[in-house]
Amino acid sequence: MQDDDEVGGRVTLAAVAKEAGVSLATVSKVLNGRSDVSDATRARVEGILDTHGYRRRAQGASRSPLIELVFHELDSIWAMELIRGVENVAKENRATVVLTESGTRHAPSPDWIEGVLRRRPLGVVLVFSTLPEDVKRQLRSRAIPFVIIDPAGDPDPDVPSVGSANWAGGLAATRHLTDHKHERVAIITGPEDMLCSLARLDGYRSAMAMAGLEIDAGLVRFGDFHVQGGFEHAMDLLDRPDRPTAIFAGSDLQALGVLEAARLKGLSVPDDLSVVGYDDVPLAQWSSPPLTTVHQPLRHMAEEAARMLLRPDVPGKAAQRIELATHLVTRQSTAPPRGA
Repeated sequence: MQDDDEVGGRVTLAAVAKEAGVSLATVSKVLNGRSDVSDATRARVEGILDTHGYRRRAQGASRSPLIELVFHELDSIWAMELIRGVENVAKENRATVVLTESGTRHAPSPDWIEGVLRRRPLGVVLVFSTLPEDVKRQLRSRAIPFVIIDPAGDPDPDVPSVGSANWAGGLAATRHLTDHKHERVAIITGPEDMLCSLARLDGYRSAMAMAGLEIDAGLVRFGDFHVQGGFEHAMDLLDRPDRPTAIFAGSDLQALGVLEAARLKGLSVPDDLSVVGYDDVPLAQWSSPPLTTVHQPLRHMAEEAARMLLRPDVPGKAAQRIELATHLVTRQSTAPPRGA
């Protein structure tokens, strides 16, 4: 490796090796994500690289024409919308999309970073809430750009991200129901440790307050964004003697679970129960009845994230945060309650 691999003449790899008290070969191993380096040595070298603002020069010829898209799970319907969005931009730039499943909904697993450093893609799109500091540092030191698609949280301010207006979506969904004269409106939002779930819940609370309605704490539930979770919460809610006349589900998948629970309880949607979902995945218009839902522009979010990866970086520029609008799509799963 040449000593002129530097940024602005400020630091060479030889200088980093000398300061860290290791060989140039060891620095090279750290830069290339090799596993045959101790954790302590890796952390020391990474820290020095970060302190000096080291960025490996991006060599176009050595880059793989890949955009890596990383999920913690690939079995959700909205994942397909994100994949299509990234693929649209990849095709425009003659790149290939590589899919990786790793980690939890908060961050990829620790062993993921070694693989991506070996692959050296054009960039990485991650569907997570945030990234550990060491992962961000390693990606930046190898000049591998990354963007978080953020339907699931609120990334750190130094992380480029694309999200949507979750509070506004929760407000619109609930106001639609209160405007239809529903007073007992339940919500099944997402997991309690995800900021998008809390934002949609805050939108619900704001709409209820605007309508002058008290919120029954028993009608507020935290789900998991999956069909089974929506079904289980709905079964419990619909067993109540003072059951709700409307349910706002924090995802279309949860709403499908609500529809099935209503069917098993012998309730007609929307005559006995109104249901609103969230996401507007293609399946929503084919449910029975077709689902009123909040359109989250998932494909557009993915396209914007992929384009951010391919734009030239400006040194010193603050990380860009793009928030796209949501809007309500009205179909046949909502109506005024009987007698209203």
